[in-house]
Amino acid sequence: MCGRYAATADPDDLMEAYEVVLDATAERSRSLLKNPQQPPPGRPDHNVAPTKQAPVVLTRPPRDEAGAEAEPVRQLRLLTWGLVPSWAKDPSVGNRMANARSETVLDKPAFARAAARRRCLVPVTGWYEWQASPVAVDARGRPRKQPFFISRADGAPLALAGLYEFWRDPSSPAEDPLSWVVSFTILTTAAEPGLDRIHDRQPVALEPCAWADWLDPGATAEADVRTMIEEAAVPGRFRAWAVGTDVNSSRSTGEHLLDPAPRSELVGVVDPDTGEVIGV
Repeated sequence: MCGRYAATADPDDLMEAYEVVLDATAERSRSLLKNPQQPPPGRPDHNVAPTKQAPVVLTRPPRDEAGAEAEPVRQLRLLTWGLVPSWAKDPSVGNRMANARSETVLDKPAFARAAARRRCLVPVTGWYEWQASPVAVDARGRPRKQPFFISRADGAPLALAGLYEFWRDPSSPAEDPLSWVVSFTILTTAAEPGLDRIHDRQPVALEPCAWADWLDPGATAEADVRTMIEEAAVPGRFRAWAVGTDVNSSRSTGEHLLDPAPRSELVGVVDPDTGEVIGV
């Protein structure tokens, strides 16, 4: 799964790195948060959690003031993490749809239409995952969980494969932008060797050469979508390191969340590169 990630670039940097034509981050849609988001949407965030609004890249026709559609262009938008299907009765269903399994995404009613027509890139610095220790337990007698941060080893822009969807509050006027929840989910797949010592799942990460095809709203054939997902499996691109437990709280933020945890603080942690158990 991918339940937390870091998105530390500002919109200008994202525009350049992901070859975006239109910055639409000023266009508003409804937030599902009860309190103001911290940091505010669009600002660098080292601890993005489900229900937050975060930058997403998609290709879609912009609309002019008269409502006429133009040719599709690559856009940067702020969407809510946790996909809400258009037919959902309550947007809170998105809390359970932060991830979609790539193996079944084209078969599930909640994701199939978006997988065919509404695909997006989720720009990230890297993501967090929690490793359950095989030897150490916590105060409750459960396997101790150690957070890790995972990013590209070469420092290249990292784009996770996502899907997006529109949901409108039937009690609100359609012309009100705040009557719409525009949401996204991140595809996951089986973890590659090394990362599987941390968790058995990982996000689907797309190489830059695949971005245009993934974003193409005209590429709707199921076979083509499956091929794009399968070809995204390129092992050996990532590095992972243990980080401090501050990230366990979704309220924590700041650059320090990415700092490597001192080896002396690790208890029953499996090194993802060597398989060595540290701190026993």
